[in-house]
Amino acid sequence: MNQLIISAATEGAEAANPLVPNLWEMGVVLAGFAVLFFIVVKFVVPMFEKTFAERAEAIEGGIAKAEKAQAEASAALEEYKQQLTDARAEANRIREEARAEGAQILAELKEKAAAESARITAQAHVQIESERQAAVVSLRSEVGTLATTLAGRIVGETLEDDARAARVVDRFLADLESQNAGVAK
Repeated sequence: MNQLIISAATEGAEAANPLVPNLWEMGVVLAGFAVLFFIVVKFVVPMFEKTFAERAEAIEGGIAKAEKAQAEASAALEEYKQQLTDARAEANRIREEARAEGAQILAELKEKAAAESARITAQAHVQIESERQAAVVSLRSEVGTLATTLAGRIVGETLEDDARAARVVDRFLADLESQNAGVAK
């Protein structure tokens, strides 16, 4: 019996060789693989390709948007720099105009001050000259009176005659002025 079991086991072992596949199993596996391959090719791969295309498009769109934003930012920066340069130039121009206007105002004020000073000086000279003339007239009359009185005492006669007194006084003052002019030279 033992032998019978051993011989049956060897027959079954010879019939079921693990290295040789079973045809029915191989057919079922091939049919399942073909159905699975068909489903993957027909439905899954197009969805992957669609998703890949959408992502590539989104990435390219994002890059384009980023490049556009970068270009806009660069343009805005250049515009800002230009405005800043223009503002600085305008500020310099205004500053120079203010300096020129200040210098002009200062010159006008100096000119007005010089004119006012000249006017005041001229007025002072006129006033001094008029006061000098008044003093000369006053001194002439006083000197004349004193000279007439003194001459009358020296001569011994009264020189009350106005015409004669005026001639004596004028002659005395003329002599006095000629002596002063000779000393001044």
